[in-house]
Amino acid sequence: MSGDSGDTDQYALKSAKKRDIPAPGLPYTPPMPQHYKPRIGVIGTGGISASHLDAYRTAGWDVAAIWNRTRAKAEEKAAEYCPSARIKDDWQALLADREIDVIDITLHPEHRVPIIKAALQAGKHVLSQKPFVTDLDQGKDLVKLADDQGVKLAVNQNGRWAPHLSWMREAVSAGLIGDVLSAHISIHWDHGWTAGTPFDEIDHLILYDFGVHWFDFLTSLVGDRAESVFATATTARGQANKVPLMSQALVRLDQGQASLVFDGGVPYGPRDTTYVAGTTGSLTSDGPDLSTQSVTLETAHGIARPALNGQWFNDGFRGAMGELLCAIENNREPTVSARNNLRSLAIVFAAIASSERNREIEVGSVRTART
Repeated sequence: MSGDSGDTDQYALKSAKKRDIPAPGLPYTPPMPQHYKPRIGVIGTGGISASHLDAYRTAGWDVAAIWNRTRAKAEEKAAEYCPSARIKDDWQALLADREIDVIDITLHPEHRVPIIKAALQAGKHVLSQKPFVTDLDQGKDLVKLADDQGVKLAVNQNGRWAPHLSWMREAVSAGLIGDVLSAHISIHWDHGWTAGTPFDEIDHLILYDFGVHWFDFLTSLVGDRAESVFATATTARGQANKVPLMSQALVRLDQGQASLVFDGGVPYGPRDTTYVAGTTGSLTSDGPDLSTQSVTLETAHGIARPALNGQWFNDGFRGAMGELLCAIENNREPTVSARNNLRSLAIVFAAIASSERNREIEVGSVRTART
């Protein structure tokens, strides 16, 4: 730095104190349909289905039928969450049931795609578990099929209704910080609990299965502005997992930038911090975990600190299904539509390819999760 200045404030050595202002009311809580009361069928009752079923029970929605490859598991989930649900002997019978309006498919991608296709062909609205597909072109085909059948196809990106992420997204949508200039997400936690579980068989567990929530959050803020990604993935010293637990990605935006850091191999001092800067304000969320977050909105008017209610689990699952049901009720595109989700997956696939090829990858140029 050359030259001399008597005004050191211009170098951001300290910030001006801002006055506290009331936080604006934003619709960040899970959406609920006003009159639409469908009968829901659930295909797959693995571990994550408990969060789905608990959320639906809390919302008062009718889970009318369940299928799982192991019938006893379906019976166990029904007894706990929806005792009146019928247990189907095969998923085809569930799709053939004319009383079922909406299908929630919780299976893994390799088993899920043909069932999504069959459900759409049967005229059912579908909520797919995330990650939606492992192939963007396959996803486009499913989107087109849903359009042709006149039904809705949504993805269970439940992180969109984590209270802090939802409030920040709604603040951006309401124009409270102007145009987004940058978004920086930094998550530090111990994901070592996945060692020895089926998760440890996912090649890019952090960038793909876990990170998709935050790539999707980025998409919800900037739409199709993501141009390219440079990403890395590495194992943490001393980790028990076979797959890398530490990943990061730099995303080049049209007239902006974003970064995502996933420290999944740190055993102490968990932290989750998100910063979004705009042309007329900024948003910050910080806390020791995904459910304990303090959010601030800073503009020229001052600093607002909203008091948020709810938890990611299981409000997020109620939000994803609720958004689909509201979209059906109002005959509109769900904000978590499969069409929208393909944008998020395009960034994810580019990040995976970048981490393997050690170079910047154009978003949309990599069509599959496996490179």
